[in-house]
Amino acid sequence: MAESLQIASQGQGIPLVFIHGWGLNSAVWQPCLAELKADFEVITVDLPGFATNYSYQVTDYSLREIADAIQQAVGKPAVYIGWSLGGLVASQITLTHPEQVLGLVTLASSPQFVEREAWPGIKESVLTMFHQQLAQDTTKTISNFLKIQAMGSPHLRQDIKKIRDLVMQYEQPSRQILDDSLQLLETSNLVDKLCHVNQPFLRLYGKRDGLVPKHVIPLINSLVPHSQCHIFEQASHAPFISHQTEFLATLKTWLIEHIVTG
Repeated sequence: MAESLQIASQGQGIPLVFIHGWGLNSAVWQPCLAELKADFEVITVDLPGFATNYSYQVTDYSLREIADAIQQAVGKPAVYIGWSLGGLVASQITLTHPEQVLGLVTLASSPQFVEREAWPGIKESVLTMFHQQLAQDTTKTISNFLKIQAMGSPHLRQDIKKIRDLVMQYEQPSRQILDDSLQLLETSNLVDKLCHVNQPFLRLYGKRDGLVPKHVIPLINSLVPHSQCHIFEQASHAPFISHQTEFLATLKTWLIEHIVTG
């Protein structure tokens, strides 16, 4: 295993660590960083096996080991901001390294992504289909996944193109890494642990999200009643792409109220 994950840092101030979702990489955050780096230190990190950390290997591709590796690479207290699968990772960092987390922001994320009894989520058949497609054509699978993420957005084609152009700047992950990280999305369950998050906590959702259905939001509200919640009415799974201005305004307002002056 490499000594530590590579991270990229811009700006100065309270550190904000951005963690991307499944199948993509940290380049998805680029459009948001320019405005934030004027007031904060913005740190991006690629998950093991992705983009700048393509060669980084973990003994066990588990939520805990990945969370530990990211926290070690950052090495100082920070606000963790995770999108989709990245939200699970950011939540795990908060639970296992609470003294290193100033605040937690999850975006289009859930403590359990798969549909279970009385818990809305992604149907297992959909994830099984992705596993099967990965074995046949990884590029096509990622392309199909991008379409699902943007579905419901008022400007779907532009969003898909924007995300694709950003993430294709880097070498794409191997089929094994995609399969392992998809398995992580499929098996992780932090439902019973989320109540232990005591830090300032902001949860952001897209009302049209097909991967994190809106019906799960009130269930998570009850798990962490002290958290703040914002729903982007016209957004799907990538509000920071489709509704960048609203996303940044919401995030900055929360950061000022709960982190900077909190």
